Amino acid sequence: MTRRLISSGSTFEADIGYSRAVVDGEWVFVSGTTGFDYSTMTIPEGIVAQAEQCLKNIDSALAQAGASMADVVRVTYVVPKADEFPETWPVLKKYFGDVRPAAMMISAGLADPRMRIEIEVTARLSPRA
Repeated sequence: MTRRLISSGSTFEADIGYSRAVVDGEWVFVSGTTGFDYSTMTIPEGIVAQAEQCLKNIDSALAQAGASMADVVRVTYVVPKADEFPETWPVLKKYFGDVRPAAMMISAGLADPRMRIEIEVTARLSPRA
């Protein structure tokens, strides 16, 4: 299988030199994704709205790769303020409640002080009939 690069059109990808996602064989690696709406390069306030936008961005990248949220096997959450993380749980459960991927949360600074959460996922493409 060949390696395929997925772009969201975000200026970050061109400026920094990375892809939103990389498909390599049956694996899809989605880069750390923030709450920016890449079509307008705006970011909502608050961790809950940002978590929702992160997951919409990830869902879009997975769809371009031929995958879906149901194919996610691993997720990593990065939040600057660990005490805010529980606020995102209802949003995370909406997307991953039935999937239940392996998960980890790290508390660390992010590149832009407006960012309240960054999410990275790994998915495995389902065999197609």
